This record gives sequence, structure tokens and C-alpha cells, in this order.
Amino acid sequence: MISVPEALGHLFDLVTPVGTETVPLIDAANRVLCADVSARRDQPPFDSSAMDGYALKSAEAEPDAMFQVIGESAAGSRFEGTVGAGQAVRIFTGAPMPAGADRVVIQEDVHVSCRMITLDKGLDDGPHVRPAGADFRVGDTIAAPRRLSDADLALLASMNVPDVPVYRKPVVALIATGDELVMPGDTPGPDQIIASNMFGLKAMIEAEGATVRMLPIAADTESSLKQVFALAEGADLIVTIGGASVGDYDLVGPVAAELGMEQSFYKVAMRPGKPLMAGRFGAAVMIGLPGNPVSAMVCGRLFLVPALRAMMGLPAAAPARQTAPLGAAIPANGPREHYMRAQIRDGAIYALPRQDSSLLSVLSQSHALLIRPVGDGPREVGEIVEYLQM
Repeated sequence: MISVPEALGHLFDLVTPVGTETVPLIDAANRVLCADVSARRDQPPFDSSAMDGYALKSAEAEPDAMFQVIGESAAGSRFEGTVGAGQAVRIFTGAPMPAGADRVVIQEDVHVSCRMITLDKGLDDGPHVRPAGADFRVGDTIAAPRRLSDADLALLASMNVPDVPVYRKPVVALIATGDELVMPGDTPGPDQIIASNMFGLKAMIEAEGATVRMLPIAADTESSLKQVFALAEGADLIVTIGGASVGDYDLVGPVAAELGMEQSFYKVAMRPGKPLMAGRFGAAVMIGLPGNPVSAMVCGRLFLVPALRAMMGLPAAAPARQTAPLGAAIPANGPREHYMRAQIRDGAIYALPRQDSSLLSVLSQSHALLIRPVGDGPREVGEIVEYLQM
């Protein structure tokens, strides 16, 4: 068995970024930028008002000063003239500042009478003007690689960028194996269970921005496995669930090897999730996840998600660890790194009492995976431990 960091290192050696494409900005949410993108205009493109009020010369902005209102500047419709001495222009937020004016007096500090205004005694400091290019200028860039957030899309639109270069979405072929499995909604036989892992993993994969091809459940026979593997042709990543151990019906490893899979590693010193394997399967990468529901989902977080991120051009990195004090004492750990299902409450972390790798109800209640190092001794309330956010 190898350690979790060693397994991640081997996995990162297998994966490479997928190809790139250019997509319309409207379709770019959650995609990973593959090349720097530069602004095509200044923002704002002109000096503009930050408030509703009156634009005038700052040198004349004195309490009780009077001004003649000579026009109006609104967003999308600027005042074309020039503000002279003793003159002001009614202006609205976002509107271009008129020539000759460098200060906006907010409307709350002005008394209006016909076409004249008088400034109140309690003027603020102003100037309530947004200079041209204060947000960004032509040539300013958003650097790649970067997963594009909603704020990034708004920024790119403001930069007048209609299309963006991104990494292609990896195609993931998802294969559940086992005679005991039936799909949700089917009627299971007396010795069968519902296939659950593939639905949780599909959601996990799609949340990372990849495309999932959910293939038929493979029976525990060589012929069935070969048929389903054939359906995975063209995928960037093949993920199998179950059949990766050493039982008489665990055929995924031998069948994949017969079909040309070059195994990189098998078995990781962790719990849950020991029977994990990975390798190269033709042009694709293959990850064989354990069949126990919690094991599959935990290994998905630890290995599948980082692999997908690396395939989309993001840095190859283990999931970020955080720390919190223990809310309840926990006993010593054994010879494998343990990822305990846990909850964060009142600033502390609590390991849930049942840790069996078949209990999806416990996983669903979890906020975090509390990490127990190999051979870690007993821990008391208040001691600082590491965890992964779920």
C-alpha cells in the first residue's frame, strides 16, 4: 500500500490538461480560462458621477453658493456643453461628467428653486466622481488558469470580451459494476441493492465542470465488463465503481489489464477507500474506486476532484486542509490515514459516532472529513486537528 500523498502524486503523473476551445461568454460559467484575456476598453470609459446630484466646479463649492442649472447629464445621454462659472448640470449616477465640472454635490445637500440651486451649509468633502479607467484600462488582463466565477463573467462582459478561451470539458465515463446493483426505481431482487454511488459521483464530477457519460451497470462477468468498457471509448477519464478488490467477483483490474490498462498503483493506506487503483487505459486515465458507498464518495473527493482540476489546467494540488479544535475526544488511530465523517458546530469539529463505510446517511449529515494521521494517538477536547470541507 502507498500513502495518500504518494497516490495523488502518481495520479497527477497520469493526467494532462485536455484540449482547449473558445466559447461564448454566456456559456463560460465555471469553465477554466486557458489563456490570459485583456480588456478592450477602459472602465469607466469617461469620468462619471458616483451619485445623483449636480456637477459643478469644485473651486466654487461653498456653503450658500448659488448656481444656474443649465442642463442634465444622464446615463447614456451626456450633457454636450461646458460648465462655466456659476453654472451646474443636473447629473445622475453613472452619467458622464460634463466638460468644465470636476465635482458632484449630492442632491441631499442642495436646495432647488426653479432653475437655480443653493448649496447647503453642511457640504461633504466630495468629489463623488469616478475617474475614467478607475476600474480597469485597455490591456489589463485576467490571468489564466482561472475558474470563471459569476463575478469574472461580469468583469469580462464589462471588458467587452464576447468570447473566451477555455479548457475543454473533460469527458468522464462512469461505470458501476456488480450483479447486486439495480437502478433507482427498478424492483431489486432479494439479494440486490440500489446503485447509489454513480449518482453522487456524477453530481460531484459535473460540479467540477466535466461532462459525464453514465454507462450501463456492468455485471460481474468478463464479457459484460468488456462490453461496457467498449462504450467508454473516447472518454478522457474512465471511473469504475466496485470490483477493484481481490474477491472472486472483483474482475475490474484483470479485465482492464487484459484490455491494455497500465496500472500505476493499487491500494492506498487510508480508510475508507483502501482498494483504489489508477492507471492509463489507452488515451484515457482510469481510476478504479471502491464499491462501498462512502469509500467511493470519499475517494472521489480526495482523488477524482483533484485529477479533474488538473485535467482542466488548474494546479495539481491536494484538497485544501483546514484546522479546527476538537469538540469531543477521539481514540487513537490505526495504521491507515482515516477520513472520519464529521460535523462543524459552534467553531469545533465533532467526529460522528458511526464510521462504517456503507452508511450514506452518515455521510449526508457530514460537513467535513476529519483527518487522522497514521498512528495518531488519542486526541482530547480542544486539540487542533485537520479536516477537509465537504
